[in-house]
Amino acid sequence: MARPLLKIQRYFRRKPVRFFSLILLYLTAGSLVFLHSGFVGGTFSGSGSGAGAGGGRGRDPLVASDLGAGKAASTARQEVAGAMSRVFREPRRHGRRYGPAWMKRARQDGQKVGGRGGDAGWNRALKGRNGKDADDGRAKYVGCYVDDIQKRALRGVSFFDYKKMTVFRCQDNCAERGYLYAGLEFGAECYCGHKVQGANVTESECNMECKGERSSACGGANRLSIYRLELSHESARRYGSAIFKGCFLKPDNVSLALPVTAVIQNMSVDKCVDMCTEKEQSLAVLAGDRCHCGFPTSHFSLHEPEEENMCLHRCHVEELESCGNDQYFVVYQTQVQDNRCMDRRFLPSRSKLLQALASFPGAGNTWARHLIELATGFYSGSYYFDGSLYNKGFKGERDHWRSGRTICIKTHESGKKEIEAFDSGILMIRNPYKALMAEFNRKYGGHIGFASQAHWKGKGE
Repeated sequence: MARPLLKIQRYFRRKPVRFFSLILLYLTAGSLVFLHSGFVGGTFSGSGSGAGAGGGRGRDPLVASDLGAGKAASTARQEVAGAMSRVFREPRRHGRRYGPAWMKRARQDGQKVGGRGGDAGWNRALKGRNGKDADDGRAKYVGCYVDDIQKRALRGVSFFDYKKMTVFRCQDNCAERGYLYAGLEFGAECYCGHKVQGANVTESECNMECKGERSSACGGANRLSIYRLELSHESARRYGSAIFKGCFLKPDNVSLALPVTAVIQNMSVDKCVDMCTEKEQSLAVLAGDRCHCGFPTSHFSLHEPEEENMCLHRCHVEELESCGNDQYFVVYQTQVQDNRCMDRRFLPSRSKLLQALASFPGAGNTWARHLIELATGFYSGSYYFDGSLYNKGFKGERDHWRSGRTICIKTHESGKKEIEAFDSGILMIRNPYKALMAEFNRKYGGHIGFASQAHWKGKGE
């Protein structure tokens, strides 16, 4: 027996790494066995107590065949299992549950009740915190209000989400559109408005949970949980989908500057904006009980706004809104886009003079072409043909550069022969470093893209 042990000792002396590896494996295996026996012990402990109470229902049939040996084995096994279960069970009793004091109190109250009482206490605590007491600087809870399908309490935009509606989502959407109030109903409906036009009721009537946030109340049946929003400066300059442009002096010729006009009873911003949007005009102008619509022109350029207190004439039905007066107009920009500068065409007659728009690659030639086309209404051409630019709207890209149908021709050529091919030119100069960087980005990322990190780190050309 001594010789084999001596051989093993000599072997591990020569290779200590294998010795330590064997020790590590031994310790790991022992730990796993210890853990397994602990978890199994918890089960045995429960079954043992059940057997004692239930008259042998939990006994092993093999042990039951020999009562004496079975009792001894069962007793020993229960003692070991009980010790193991105490080792592993007691730490679980004090799980890591960090949180504020009010959460701990809610859990304690729930544990006293037992069963689902803990969850109920948790939900009540969250409801109390996220409901009527919610005031995080973004919105302040106002109360529970009656909402009528025929006469809404909040009469702005609305949207529904029957799966993921939350209080924050509703507030964020209403604030983004410039509304003063956000209200939630039926747990999934969000309404926005500038004024609450409904009766206040008790909080118990707003008892539906949000579909996407079970811990918060989102109104009830025909009941709105309403919040007043603390809008940013940018949002405060909006009214729903319209953007507030300012107060302006009445133009000399109103019918020429603002050709669409209507008298509206009970004037409000909503009514004027809706009318001008329907007429496909980009400006909604309020002047007392009159609503004017049009586009910015030299007759009404919006370049010289007046002090806003000159327009402080309240609307008849909306005390929070200003509807302007006979001399000073309140102007809003609707969602209608001004496409007058988007219409482009080729020159009506072929030009005999060729105008070059010359630059080093990356100097902003394409951007300059875009501005020239919008300012003049005529297409620009190119010495080259770039299919991607043609697909993006530069229709002159496909025309031959000598066609004479474009207002100018893009070129990067610098040879004497190429320069002399043009009758005149516009030379664009940019910081060389920025031009080189822009050209590198264009080469590998397209006209509006960027080169990847792999291209910057590569050898390149």
